[in-house]
Amino acid sequence: MSYEIAERLGLAVWVKDLKAARSLGRLGNIHYMSKRLKYVFLYVDGKKADQMIRRIEQMHFVTRVDRSLRRELETEFHKPTRLTSG
Repeated sequence: MSYEIAERLGLAVWVKDLKAARSLGRLGNIHYMSKRLKYVFLYVDGKKADQMIRRIEQMHFVTRVDRSLRRELETEFHKPTRLTSG
């Protein structure tokens, strides 16, 4: 039996009401909720991300949806070259 790891996308969903934002758990996995900044970070299925974003944006308590930029970040780091004086 082989399992496939689903590709997922992180979304920052800015909301007006945190109590209503709990309902986002039906659409994906809620990772973090910020009471002070009023946003929810959740993970959704990467293959269905575009339709999920459109669906989330239509909710009355949502002000903005931002995609995670993690995929665009470079993850391979190189050892810095040492500068010599002289």
